[in-house]
Amino acid sequence: MEDLLFLVHRMPYPPNKGDKVRSYHLLRYLTTQYRVHLGTFIDDEQDWQHVPVVKAWCGETHFARLDPKTARLRSLKGLLKGKALALPYYRDAGLKKWIDTLCKRLSIKRVVVFSSPMAQYVNHHSEIERVIDFVDVDSAKWNQYADADRGWYRAPLRWLYRREAKRLLAFERESAVLARNSVFVTEAEAGLFRRLAPESADKVIAAENGVDTLFFSPEHDLPSPYTGSEPVVVFSGAMDYLPNIDAVIWFAQDILPLIRAQHPTVRFCIVGARPVAEVQALSYLEGVSVTGTVPDVRPYISHATVAVVPMRVARGIQNKALEAMAMAKPVVITQASAVALNAMPGEEFSVANDAPGVARSVIALLDDPEIARHMGCAARDCVLRNYSWMHNLERLDACFRRATSTNVGADAPRPVETLFAQTEPMAVSAHSA
Repeated sequence: MEDLLFLVHRMPYPPNKGDKVRSYHLLRYLTTQYRVHLGTFIDDEQDWQHVPVVKAWCGETHFARLDPKTARLRSLKGLLKGKALALPYYRDAGLKKWIDTLCKRLSIKRVVVFSSPMAQYVNHHSEIERVIDFVDVDSAKWNQYADADRGWYRAPLRWLYRREAKRLLAFERESAVLARNSVFVTEAEAGLFRRLAPESADKVIAAENGVDTLFFSPEHDLPSPYTGSEPVVVFSGAMDYLPNIDAVIWFAQDILPLIRAQHPTVRFCIVGARPVAEVQALSYLEGVSVTGTVPDVRPYISHATVAVVPMRVARGIQNKALEAMAMAKPVVITQASAVALNAMPGEEFSVANDAPGVARSVIALLDDPEIARHMGCAARDCVLRNYSWMHNLERLDACFRRATSTNVGADAPRPVETLFAQTEPMAVSAHSA
């Protein structure tokens, strides 16, 4: 099998965060076609226990420890040198040496880069053909942060966000010029990048996410994690991520009271790892609970009445929406996230754009269980129809220029269908939003 280098900004296992869900499935897909050598960072101490699992899938590997506090200090170098802060944040001398040595020793001809900052490790290797999975237009996200951060006293932070958006876009454009193809998670993100980087427009493609519909399925008999019989509105996601933090604070403070005015017993359950202090404080509000890390997010979705994705800052597709839809739950989504969803509003999900609108949508589903059930079933069908990992990642084959002949020897890759049909035991236990 041909060698391929895969560079990822966060270890692609377990698939318990949005970016790790995509990078995990991309890694497993690539291993059906190549001997994959993996270079990645680990920013969560708990992930070190999973290193043997990832090593078993790969050829040679390098795992660089990333301490967020130290990395933020490194980012100051970018500020002083006029560079994007994200570049020194993900800069490691040991990883760079390993990459350069590996590329020379194995004559690496192909590399897949996941997340734009990792392109800094191969941009000087002009002889290597590379594909960059940007996932989202990260530079645009920083402009969204600036737009959402209100208050005169926040002006310095808004300036920093605008600066990062400008500097990071410059690096994204530079990297895209050097790449064979640039990949984005939705056609909307791909279209935005074509407009921002017109010099690379003809090399930009979209490859959507998928859902493990066997794992996220309404067929599982899962015990309820809730006490009592009151209706539950659920949000799942990593609770140290700024857009998720903004979403749950907005919902708990501005939307839930409107809902409870008509349904006083409704509870809002925030499910996700690493809740920051602002999120933990929401548990003191009437009708709000914060779980922190859970071993399996599915029971919380399965036994909820409605799932909500009230994102005001959003880029690309929201895995949390797809997972709830795959479990046949009615989902209420804000417009910021809905634009990326290949589904029919009003039939397969409900969309609203402000606090009263979100509240009305949730209330309508609480008022009519039959409408909620119908929407949940339609949502499940939508995911089965549009969000197959195997189908969506096959779009990347055009980037890799794979030979049309099929290997039949002992070294031949396993069929993609076989890979994606199996369930990794540790992946099952790791789904914790």
